[in-house]
Amino acid sequence: MKHIAIGILGAATLGLMASAASATTLDTVKAKGFIQCGVSTGLAGFSAPDDKGDWQGIDADFCRAVAAAVFGDGTKVKFTPLSAKERFTALQSGEVDILSRNTTWTINRDTALGLNFVGTTYYDGQGFMINAKKLPGVNSALQLSGAAVCVQSGTTTELNLADYFKANKMEYNPVVFEKLEEVNAAYDAGRCDVYTTDQSGLYGIRLTLGSPADHVVLPEIISKEPLGPAVRQGDDQWYHIVKWTYFALLDAEELGITKANVDEMKSSASPEIKRVLGQEADTKIGTDLGVSNDWVVNIVKAVGNYGEMFDRNVGSGSPLKIARGINALWTKGGLQYAPPIR
Repeated sequence: MKHIAIGILGAATLGLMASAASATTLDTVKAKGFIQCGVSTGLAGFSAPDDKGDWQGIDADFCRAVAAAVFGDGTKVKFTPLSAKERFTALQSGEVDILSRNTTWTINRDTALGLNFVGTTYYDGQGFMINAKKLPGVNSALQLSGAAVCVQSGTTTELNLADYFKANKMEYNPVVFEKLEEVNAAYDAGRCDVYTTDQSGLYGIRLTLGSPADHVVLPEIISKEPLGPAVRQGDDQWYHIVKWTYFALLDAEELGITKANVDEMKSSASPEIKRVLGQEADTKIGTDLGVSNDWVVNIVKAVGNYGEMFDRNVGSGSPLKIARGINALWTKGGLQYAPPIR
C-alpha cells in the first residue's frame, strides 16, 4: 500500500508539473489579471516614476500597450524596477512577463540567454558626457585619453567602452558601479571626468544633475544600441502578441491613426485602416493572435501611436527634446518599419 501511495503521489506531482509547463504566458497573465513588466530603476524618458509614483516613459508605455492588447485596458500592468544585473534573471525566472528596460538587442542575449527580442523601439548609440567646466576645450571623445570614466557594470556599455579606448590606443580609468543611481551620483560628485551610456540616457541623466548647463554630450556615437523589449523563448503566442503590439504602434502612426481620432477612423473608407482597426467583415486577425479583433483600437486608446509615444516621452513634447532622427518612420527617412497587418 505504501508503494501504491507513493506511486499515486508521484503521478499527481508529475501531472501538476506537466500542467504548469503547458500553461502559456497568456494564460498566466490572464489568470492573475495583469502584466508584470520589468523596467529600469529610473531613466527619464524610458521608465521612471513621476512624483505620484506612476511609471512614465517609452518602455513603461510599451507595457501598457501590451496590456491594452490583452485586456483592453492599459492600466492592467505592474512594474518591477530592475538593475542591469538583475534584468535577465528576472525574465528567465518568470518574475516578469516582459522586459522593457532600455536593453540592447545582441546575439548573445538572443541566443545564450534564452530571450526573444520583439523589435527595436528605440535606435540608439553609446556616447559620452563631460563637465565642460572641468574639461574646457574638450569637444571630442578622442581627447579623453587618461580620463576617469563612470560606467554601469553588466552592460554592453562597459564592453563598448573598453573596445573604443583600445581601438584608439587611449588609456582610461573605469569607475564602475552596479546601480544606475550610483553611477549618476558618482559623476555628479566629480568622482569621474566622463559619463558613458546610451546617448538618449545621457540627455535624460543630464537633467537630473546639480548643474545641467555645465554638462555637454560629445558628438561621437561609438556603437549600435538597438533598444527593445524581450520575452522568454519557448512561447510563440506570447512572443507574437508582444511583437505585433510593437508593429501595431508603427502601423497606426503610418496610417494617421491617433489617440484622438481612433474612434472616428473606425468608419474610414480605407480598407487597410478598417482591417487594422478590426472593422473588416469576418476578420480573425485579432483572435488568431490570441486577443480581441479591436486590439489595435485598444492599444491606440491607451498610449497613442508610436509617434505620440515618442514625442510625449523623449521627443518634442518632453523635457529631453530628442529629435526623431533614425527613429522616424521609414516613410520619413527613418528606420522604423512594420510588416502589414493583414
